[in-house]
Amino acid sequence: MKVSLFATCLVDMFQTNVGKATVELLEHLGCEVIFPKGQICCGQPAYNSGYVKEAKEAMKNMITTFDDAEYIVCPSGSCAYMFREYEKVFADDAQWSARAKRLANKTYELTQFIVEVLGITDVGASFNGNVTYHMSCHMTRLLGVKSAPFTLLDNVRGLTYTELPNKTTCCGFGGTFSVKMTPISEQMVDEKVQHIIETGATYLVGADEGCLMNIRGRAERLGAHVQVLHIAEILNSRKAEVRA
Repeated sequence: MKVSLFATCLVDMFQTNVGKATVELLEHLGCEVIFPKGQICCGQPAYNSGYVKEAKEAMKNMITTFDDAEYIVCPSGSCAYMFREYEKVFADDAQWSARAKRLANKTYELTQFIVEVLGITDVGASFNGNVTYHMSCHMTRLLGVKSAPFTLLDNVRGLTYTELPNKTTCCGFGGTFSVKMTPISEQMVDEKVQHIIETGATYLVGADEGCLMNIRGRAERLGAHVQVLHIAEILNSRKAEVRA
C-alpha cells in the first residue's frame, strides 16, 4: 500500500523525530511511504484567523501536491481535519470542488489509518513506562477520532496507562487562540498540567504536536517532571523505553 505523508509544519520545523517515527512505523506495518515535496502549510492558521481568500492559495497547492496520492496519512488530527475542511471551502467552486472532495476522502490521522484502514490494533510496540493521554479537540470533536489511539496504546507491551482527569478539556492552545487570548490560554494549560501531575504518569502522550508543544512548554516552566511524547514515538518503540 502506498501512503503519502503529510508531515505538517510543526513536525517539519520543530519535531522531526515525530516525522521519522511516523515513517518508520508505517514502513514497519508494510506501507510504502511517499513524501510529496510540494507540501507546505495546509492554510489552517490563516483560515481560522478569517483570511479565507489568502488561505485558499495554500489549499490549492496542497490539493495539487496530493492529487495522485492513494492514501494521505498525517500525524496530526488537527491538520488532517483541515484537509477534510477543504471540501466545504471549495463546495461552490466548480474548478476545485471535486478535487477537494477526493483529497478529503483519502486523508487520515495516523492512528485512525492504522486501525480503520490497515485493520491493525497491535503494532508490536513495547514501552516500559506509566503513560497518560491528552485528547486534542480537533481530532476528537471535529475529525471524530476517539478510540483508535487508546486501542493501539492498550496493545503496547509494558505500557501502564493512567487516565487523565477531565481528559476531554482543551489544553488552551487552539492555534492562534493561544496568541490572541494568552491569559485565558495560560490558565487552561496550567489546569491541564496540574491534571497530568495528578496522574503520577511519567509520560504525557498525544497525537497533535500543537497541543504537545503547548503542554511541553508550560510543563517545563512549571517544573513538572513529565516527558511529552507524540503517540508515533510510543508506537514505533521496539525497545524497553523511549526518552524525549
